[in-house]
Formats: sequence, structure tokens, C-alpha cells
Amino acid sequence: MKKNPKQFNFTKITLVFIGTVLLMATSCSKEEDTTEELSSTAVISAAELQYSDETEMISEEVTAIAEDVYASDEISFISKIPHRSDFLPDCVTITTVTTDTTKEKTIDFGEGCELPNGNVLSGIINLSYAKDMEAATKTLTLSLENFTFNGAAIEGSANILRERSNENENPQSTANASFATTWPDGDTASFEGTRTREWIEGYGSGFWGDNVFLITGKRTYVGREGNVFVKEVITPLRREMACRFIVSGVLEITRNENTASLDFGDGTCDAIGILTQPDGTEKEIFLRRFKK
Repeated sequence: MKKNPKQFNFTKITLVFIGTVLLMATSCSKEEDTTEELSSTAVISAAELQYSDETEMISEEVTAIAEDVYASDEISFISKIPHRSDFLPDCVTITTVTTDTTKEKTIDFGEGCELPNGNVLSGIINLSYAKDMEAATKTLTLSLENFTFNGAAIEGSANILRERSNENENPQSTANASFATTWPDGDTASFEGTRTREWIEGYGSGFWGDNVFLITGKRTYVGREGNVFVKEVITPLRREMACRFIVSGVLEITRNENTASLDFGDGTCDAIGILTQPDGTEKEIFLRRFKK
């Protein structure tokens, strides 16, 4: 039987209307989920935590590179034998200009240079410090020039107080840093604050894979939506350079006077952490968006 054209059009319009309503309902549901994740009681969403952790990792690696380059000078002076760490590959060019009082170094990653841990960097880290290598403490000044980290544009600077030997007789550095990140999709985030890093294993070996650090500190992170988070280490974070991730330690994250905690685990090399919200709700979080 041939259908009435008017009846067919009515049915089609009805189906389109129903589909539109369902789509709107789904969209509203997604928006409600997002709002719920960043409600007045929940501190940080899983997605924002990933961006936050990446920003933290970028800052840590940038300052670590600067300290590694400086350490080569320090170890060469102490041992009286030229020393070079194997952390930076041949695609990095280090240029040194020595004045009467300072050493000025440019650490150039060119258009893209892959580190042993898989991260790809481009641009320049500028590093400056006093020429006198006998000083027990020294301030390193760091700045960035046309710098990217796995495709994200990074701007900022840091002052690093370097101690040759702390109370545990280990090298230690305290960095006051301010960095801003812009990802390729246009998302931005920034943070500033202080971190202290104690070099507990591998100093002077020349092999980056046996280096182990304990990290403490407190920083303020401004997320993609303008939310402000205070991040404070309450159990030292253990960073083993043979692994791309923090392997243990606990970080507290505070927003709107509510505090959550992030536990990095028991020492296993993975990108997994446990986020505990103020109400005691726990969630396993994958801490990296980077595919490499």
C-alpha cells in the first residue's frame, strides 16, 4: 500500500524531534557529570589532574636537565676528571661562554630531540651560574627560549639554589619556578612555587638510569578553567630516572578549602595514582595523557 506523503513527513519530523531531545539530554548529562567532578566538595577532576601532573612533570624535567648539566661541571671539578652525563643525547648541543665571574650555557634541543625517557623537546634552555666551583652553595638561573615539551609550548624561568652537600651528605637543590604551558589544542595552565630535590642515589656515576631523587615542596597550580589548586608534598615523592613516573609518595591538593590526596603508589614504575576526595571516595587515576 502506498503511504500518505503527509503521514511520512510527520513521522520523519517526530523522529528528528525525539533524536534531538535525546541528544540534548545526553549533553546535559555530560555537563552535569563535569560539574559534579568539580563541585564544592570534590577538589579536582581526573582530567584536570592529568593536566596538572603533566605540568608538574614538565617543570621537573626542565629543572632536572639544567641541574644535570651543572652537575657535570661540579663533578669534573671535584674529581679533576672531565665528566659528562649520558642523560642528554647527541642531538642536544651545549654551548658555554665563560666570563670573569660566570658561566653562561645554552642547552639547544634544535627542532626536536628525543630524550632516553621518550620525551621530545625543542628550543633552548638558558642556564647561568657563578664561575667559582669551590662554593658550597650556588644559585643557578634558568630561562626558556622557543621551548616545547612533547608539542606543548612552555614559558617561564627558575632560580635554583644548589647545595653540594645537605645534612644527609647528599647533593640538594631548591627551585623557585614559574612556568606556563599551552597545549596544541589551545588549553593553558600555569603554576609557581618551590620544590626541593635531594639526590639520594647515582651521583657521579655518569649513568642517568641509576639516579634517584626525593622531592618535596609546595606550589600553586592554575588549571585550564581558571581554578586555583595548592599542591603540597606530605610524603616525599620518589623519582627514579630509570622510570618515567613518580613511583611513590603522597601529594595533597587543596581547592576552595577542601583537600584531596594523591598517592603515587608503592614503588612500582607505572602512571597510576590513587586520588582520595575529601569525603573518602577513592579513584584510580591514569596520570599521563602523553602517548609516548
